[in-house]
Parts: sequence; C-alpha cells; structure tokens
Amino acid sequence: MAHFVLIHGLCLGAWCWYKVVSLLQSAGHRATPLDLGASGINPKQITELDSVSDYALPLTEFMASLPDYEKVILVGHSYGGVIISLAMESFPTKVSAAVYLSALMPNHHSPIATALAEFFKRNEAEPKMDSQVWFDDGPENPPTRTLLGPKYIAAKAYHLSPKEDIELATTLLRPAKLFMKDLSSESLLTKEKFGSIDRVYIVCKDDLPINESLQKWYIENSTAADHMAMFSKPQEVCKCLQQVAEKYN
Repeated sequence: MAHFVLIHGLCLGAWCWYKVVSLLQSAGHRATPLDLGASGINPKQITELDSVSDYALPLTEFMASLPDYEKVILVGHSYGGVIISLAMESFPTKVSAAVYLSALMPNHHSPIATALAEFFKRNEAEPKMDSQVWFDDGPENPPTRTLLGPKYIAAKAYHLSPKEDIELATTLLRPAKLFMKDLSSESLLTKEKFGSIDRVYIVCKDDLPINESLQKWYIENSTAADHMAMFSKPQEVCKCLQQVAEKYN
C-alpha cells in the first residue's frame, strides 16, 4: 500500500482531488490531499503569504510530522510541481518518488522560476478571458498574483469535465501568488537532495494551459526518471499512480 500526498495547482485546493482520492482509496492506497496556504479551506488570506515558504507551509508541516521510517509519493498538479520540488529538497529521505501531473517540473541546474517563465512565455498570446493577473512590481516585471475566472475555468481548465465539477471549481477558487522573486534563487534545489529522488511525469495530452509540447519541454529539461501518457480522466490518473506505486513502494 502506497501513501500518496496530493498537491493542487494555483487558485485550487485539496477539493480538486476528490475523485482521485476515492479511486486510490478503493484500490487500497492512502491518499492525503492538502490545502496550501490561502487555498481551499486553509484559513490564511493571500495577504498573509509573504513568501513561497508560507504558501508551502501545510506540506512542510505534514512532511515534518511523518515518522523517519515512512516514505510517501508526492503528486503535484500544475503549479503544485513547484511545491513538491521544494518538499523533495527539504525531506529527501521521506519521499520514495515524485509525480508531476501535467505540472511545472524544475531542475537543479537553474532557478525554479525558469520553469514558470517558460509557461508565461508560451501562454503570453493566449486569451486570459475573465481571469485576472496583477503586476504589483510594475508591467515590465513578471506577474505577482492571479485569479482564474469562471469562463476561463470552463473553457481551458475544466473543458472535459462535467458541469457539476465546473460549478464546484468556480465556487471554491481563491486568488494566488506566484512568488517569482523567491523562485529566482539559484540555490533552492540541489542534485544531492532534490536530484536524488526519482521523478515521474504524467503527460496529459488534452491539457490546454500546460499543453503537451510544454509538458515534454519540462521532461527534456528536467531529466525525469520516466514519463507516462494519459487522458484527462480521474480513472486514468489513478491507473498511472498505481503503476508508480508498484515501482516505488
């Protein structure tokens, strides 16, 4: 039995994993979805997040609470790939493998911000629709905050999902910070810690914001241990995660 720790993307929360959690538990695994700072039902507000460490604190505290003998499989979706990477660096002996589910996957050769900058570069011309982006450091600098809009969610993020899931998402979305300044440091990830953990990338061919081409760019630039192709369905996600569990548990 594997223990999966599931980390959501920007503006989302632990709630977005509800179908995957149910499927993993039905297959006999443990699944722990976490709300990051100012996300989901986490009581913090976005104004209370002064650094990416504040945002990642719920995962940091969870990893610190694990017994030294216990290992988990970290799963990050979208921006959640950044957060599990930081946890891998801090707790390398407690992670048996890391799974990047259509996620930003950095490497230890360059700042984490490089992976985020590539996303912005490739999506610069894409319509933002009713999503909001703030440039608190000036328009000449990278964006600092974002909030996904209901129309954007329906057209770009949940375009293959049932209407009920779209309604759930639009009800629970919260604004999020990007922490580009924090992630520009050269020393956040090392080969000895982050680089020592096997990484698996699950390619979502129908993803629109992080399209298949960008996902493959992350794989090629991050020396992932393996990659898997899948459709955008919870059952397929669970199937891929079970394959990871068989290999690394």
